Amino acid sequence: LFTDLKEDINNTLVILHNKIKRSITIKKEFQEIPKIKCYPDQLNQIWTNLINNSIEAMKGSGIIIIRLKHIEANIVVEIEDSGPGIPKNILPRIFEPYFTTKPKGEGTGLGLSISAEIIEKHHGKIEVESEPGKTLFKVFLPIDIQENTEKTHGG
Repeated sequence: LFTDLKEDINNTLVILHNKIKRSITIKKEFQEIPKIKCYPDQLNQIWTNLINNSIEAMKGSGIIIIRLKHIEANIVVEIEDSGPGIPKNILPRIFEPYFTTKPKGEGTGLGLSISAEIIEKHHGKIEVESEPGKTLFKVFLPIDIQENTEKTHGG
C-alpha cells in the first residue's frame, strides 16, 4: 500500500483533537514528499503514540512541531515538543518494552517499544534528542521500502 504521510498525520491530529487542549499549539512544517509504500495503519500508531506522549509530557500546554522532510532516500518525520524533556538517565531505556515513567495505571510502557518495532519492520530508524524545553523524535523511513522477505507463517 502507498500512503500520503501528510494526510495520515493530519488524520491523527483529528483523532487526537480532544486531547489537544487550547493551550497546545500544533505547528506543521510539511515539505512536499512522495507517497511511500508501507503499512499505513502501523505508521499511524507511531504518530499517535509520539504526539500523545508529547501532549502528556507538556501537561496540556506548549508547542508541538511536526515536520515532514524528504532527505535523500528517506522521508523524515519529526515530532518536537516544548515539554520538560526526558531525563538523561531514562533516555537509554525509553524503547524498552514495559518501561514507563507514567503513574501506575496510566501507561503500559509499550508505546515506544511497539513504535520502534514498526519502524524496524519498515527498514527505518528512530532517533531522539532531549533537553529541558525540547524533545525531538525523528523517524526515518526509506521511500522505497523493501518487502520484508521473512514469512512468519507456513506456505
